[in-house]
Amino acid sequence: MIELREAGRSFKVRRAVVHAVRDLSFSVPAGEFVGYLGPNGAGKSTTIKMLCGILTPTTGSVRVAGLDPSRRRTTLARRIGVVFGQRTTLWWDLPLKDSFELIRHLYKVDRGTFRIRLAELTETLDLGPFLRTPVRQLSLGQRMRGDLAAALLHAPDVLVLDEPTIGLDVVSKASIRGFLKRQNAERGTTVLLTTHDLGDIERLCRRIMLIDHGRLAFDGTLAELMATAPEQATIEDVVTRLYTGTQ
Repeated sequence: MIELREAGRSFKVRRAVVHAVRDLSFSVPAGEFVGYLGPNGAGKSTTIKMLCGILTPTTGSVRVAGLDPSRRRTTLARRIGVVFGQRTTLWWDLPLKDSFELIRHLYKVDRGTFRIRLAELTETLDLGPFLRTPVRQLSLGQRMRGDLAAALLHAPDVLVLDEPTIGLDVVSKASIRGFLKRQNAERGTTVLLTTHDLGDIERLCRRIMLIDHGRLAFDGTLAELMATAPEQATIEDVVTRLYTGTQ
């Protein structure tokens, strides 16, 4: 469902060339739930932007759902959903329900399918009490649930999540984690999750990829990752060691 082959992306900064991503190769089969980790500046956001077609790779190739994202961005938009935890895709001054209606038109979802899908998402994410509330009046947890629903209204094959639980309280985090786990298990949605919250990784991801300085530093299961560390080490210890290159 996702495939990168020796993908790279560089930028010119003044007279220097900065390589944000270098020779990055990995594939994600349909239905997998993958955690994509890395320190700030490691290349996570650049990777996501290449997957969404916002950036074109400087070298190599990227395919999502069999499509070249930068060349088939409009077509791909109907196959993927994207959630950025620190910004919203909803209309700030409109009631949540009206934002969903606009999204229906953008994705050309027929009204009958939209009603069924919205009813399912409203029940699963408990959106009913604030569907008619303007987005600007929603709490962070409510807005995040609204953003998840917006990303899934068109039933995408791939869901890309960038810090979906950032700033949320314990109850809101548990609610969103449970929803994502069911979405992946019951609908087979392929999920790529970037996060600094290692609780998200422990509870959701069967596979972990770690990127550092634009290159893939680890790709395997959580158990394989923990096997690289001393017996009493926590996942935070292991990831910190990989980030810093210490033994």
